[in-house]
Amino acid sequence: MAESAVKILILSMEFVLDNPGYAIGGVRQEISKVKLELESIGSFIKDAEKCKNQNEGVCVWVVQVRDVAFEAEDIIDEFLYHVDSMKKSGFRGRLAGVFYLPKILWLRYKTALELKRIRSEIKDIAKRSKRYDLSHMEASSNAGSNSQNCCSSVQNIGESSLFIQNDEVIGIDKVKDSLLSSLEGEEAHRVVISIAGMGGSGKTTLVAKAYTSLTVRKNFDCCAWVSVSQNNTIEDLLKKLISEFLDEKEDLIPKNLKSMDYRQLVETLVKFLHKKRYIVVFDDVWNNNFWRQIRVALPDDKNRSRVIITTRNEDIAAYPYGPGGTHFRSKPLADDYAWMLFCNKAFSSQPNCKCPPELEEIGRALAKKCEGLPLAIVALGGLMGSKDRSEMKWREVYDSLSWHISNNKLLAEVKTVMLLSFNDLPYYLKNCFLYCCRFPMGKWIGAGRLIRMWMAEGFLEEKNSLNSEEVGKIYLKELISRNLLQVVKNQSFIRPKTCKLHDLMWELARSISEKENFLSICGEEVLEKDEIRARRLSVYNVDGAVKMKGDLTHVRSFSMFNDKGESKFLLDDLLSRFRLLRVLELNDAKVDSLPNELGNLFNLRYLSLGGTGIKELPTSMNRLRNLQTLDIRRTEVNVLPNGITELHNLRHLLAYGKEISAEHFAYVRGVQVPGKLWKMKNLQVLNCIQANADIARKIVKMTKLRRIELTNVKEEHMKNLCSSIDKLKFLHHLLVMTVDANAILKLDDLSKTPFIFRKVILVGRMCKVPRWFSSMLNVMHLHLHWSHFPEDQDPIPCISQLPCLEHLVLVNAYASQKQLHFESGFQKLEDLHISCLPELDEMVFLEGVMPKLGRLHIHDCPKLKVVPQGLDYLTNLEQMNLKAASLELVENIRGKGSSNRSKVGRIPSIKHYYEVDALNLELWKAAKVWKSGAYLCSTSGFGSLLLWKLFYLNGNA
Repeated sequence: MAESAVKILILSMEFVLDNPGYAIGGVRQEISKVKLELESIGSFIKDAEKCKNQNEGVCVWVVQVRDVAFEAEDIIDEFLYHVDSMKKSGFRGRLAGVFYLPKILWLRYKTALELKRIRSEIKDIAKRSKRYDLSHMEASSNAGSNSQNCCSSVQNIGESSLFIQNDEVIGIDKVKDSLLSSLEGEEAHRVVISIAGMGGSGKTTLVAKAYTSLTVRKNFDCCAWVSVSQNNTIEDLLKKLISEFLDEKEDLIPKNLKSMDYRQLVETLVKFLHKKRYIVVFDDVWNNNFWRQIRVALPDDKNRSRVIITTRNEDIAAYPYGPGGTHFRSKPLADDYAWMLFCNKAFSSQPNCKCPPELEEIGRALAKKCEGLPLAIVALGGLMGSKDRSEMKWREVYDSLSWHISNNKLLAEVKTVMLLSFNDLPYYLKNCFLYCCRFPMGKWIGAGRLIRMWMAEGFLEEKNSLNSEEVGKIYLKELISRNLLQVVKNQSFIRPKTCKLHDLMWELARSISEKENFLSICGEEVLEKDEIRARRLSVYNVDGAVKMKGDLTHVRSFSMFNDKGESKFLLDDLLSRFRLLRVLELNDAKVDSLPNELGNLFNLRYLSLGGTGIKELPTSMNRLRNLQTLDIRRTEVNVLPNGITELHNLRHLLAYGKEISAEHFAYVRGVQVPGKLWKMKNLQVLNCIQANADIARKIVKMTKLRRIELTNVKEEHMKNLCSSIDKLKFLHHLLVMTVDANAILKLDDLSKTPFIFRKVILVGRMCKVPRWFSSMLNVMHLHLHWSHFPEDQDPIPCISQLPCLEHLVLVNAYASQKQLHFESGFQKLEDLHISCLPELDEMVFLEGVMPKLGRLHIHDCPKLKVVPQGLDYLTNLEQMNLKAASLELVENIRGKGSSNRSKVGRIPSIKHYYEVDALNLELWKAAKVWKSGAYLCSTSGFGSLLLWKLFYLNGNA
């Protein structure tokens, strides 16, 4: 992590050097000299990071580099803090400048001396680096380094799958059959089948079971299994291929095989494979260039040859390999299969591998930690099989799983496989990956939130024409592509909204973070330490007041996670000790007010107060000149102070009030803003604010806006608003809400920007379908709330032809519509939400419409009593959610009639949500069908009909 620490410090120095107001006299010169010294050892740091596990001295040297980088950052930030605190404006500022002059001179002298000392230390570190011949270490790495041993260990794990007995493999029969079908398919061309998944997810075992099956062996002339490592050259792989193909014909193996070059190796393989039907497995491929180099050695003689590639990287799996290519994803085991596999290992000596009743609860909790990852389940099951069969002993392992992953030899395979994925990351992705463990284990993280925090930490460097946010999206997609981050099943990989670390990856990230002083997860025992060396702190659910000891000036990031709502954060006590913070996140903390000292955090880039009890922002906010993100969502703040317009570096202003149900008209509340908000030229995201005449007329000057959400829009604002929006060439997200449900939403004058919109939310009465609806060629999300379209103004025919539309929400969209007919189009629609249509009594889907629809939501349509026609045409429909549905509709869906069952019987999940009053709440809890929140989920799928019967016996139907 020394490389990333140095890179971040250099970026910070460049910021100072580019802003003359910060760099005074000799300090500027010393900063420049330190920067040059760091750059001079940059390449050596990169090599040292690769070799530090081979040599104790190199490891110590890397730690010294990291620590001196941290110290230099502290000195520079401390200097900037004091300079900033002495800045005043106007006449009083000039007087203060005279008063502070001696202090400034002393500060400049002191800082220059400290930087000289740092420069001297860096020179000494550079001299010590000459003791280590890293080029020799790298050259010898192929002959026995830790890195090579790690790769060899992973290869051994993979190749051992070839010898696993069938009774040891659980839950892969269905996907194995699909894989065999692809291998035996009629496509004459050479076909490449790729299988992607997280390390340890069972990719190799799946392929091994297919590869060793009799049907494969008898249908192919020759076969080869090649384990690919991060260190292999293409020549190494070609030699392995030749050895595998000629394993039983040793006399045909060229005697000079070891000395053959690329061309000779390719010629040998092409000659041997000519007219042969072959199958090749390349296990654990890491490089995108791999196939381009090796495919010429595998001739396509149109005799149904097959190549299988397993990889952790989705980009490699999705590469265009040619005709007939098939892509599989290695999915986690279902809970039942995972538990069965765990028991097979943990209780292998018991009859039928049965778990004792007293261990079942903790055993299932341990198995759940593995989240369906077969390698982890097998390893953890083996570990627990070696423990005493007592709940206390098992719970000890559960509570200290992070330590066991790092130190227990029985879990070494899991750590090795996961560590290989981490080590393969470039330095800039290592920071981003480790940062994810600051959130509680298992917590889904908003993608936008994560990117904004990366940006505030300095992890995102603007490149070419890409801004920091765009670079962050690229980094996020790469981590997802490498299967290091998980996304929600129904989200697009291209546009993930939420993500999280696998539980075991979280444990690994936490272990590395704490070892490197990158980040520390704090409980009460950590907070009470006299010294906390980590640069970033995350506090989880501390009971009572959060009190911290020791020096905290080196801390750059602080997050509070308060799911229990029991801890209280004493801001007055801690802000002065956190004076160099870049990130302050207090979501849902017990904070009712903010002290004026908040304005002293000159270094603050990210401030999140979502869900706290604050009612106003302090006037000192205008001093947070480096602030990039201000998040006050779900707070009681109704008005932003005038000083907010002085935050010229602010890029993201997230300010909507507490949300209510989307079925209400004013389901989101905007905050009042100063009329001069338009002066904030760097704002990219502005949600959600109340419109006024100045905003409507002058937002055109906020040329970087990408997302804007406006409430309280009046009819007299409409013309100016349309004119302004039309000139915002980067705007892709728009919400416009009228002042009340009876006001007319007139946006007819829009003409240019609809083409670039990706999400549009319109809330208010519309007398006709805007003519620009048909030009929203890139829109993916369209929400029409309280539109009250008259009968002769149906928007469906127009929007059905939008080529990119994936999500459509219609809430009270019609004045008196009785039928909804979806006749054609909607070729990419995945999610359809119909709500609050009191007169609707018929829904029809014709054949060919909505071929990709996966989720259908029907809420508050009391007159809809029959099952929508044409549901059987929606072949990809996986969920149907009903809320406050009519009794007749529910009975028809549950009914035994063959026509209704054919419509809904194949839908995997059908849920009904019904509002429960306080009188019946205890009955629902007793029935064990209660879920937290305002609504009750009565069943997941109509397989459990008893729950439905119970619901209507006890409910308010």
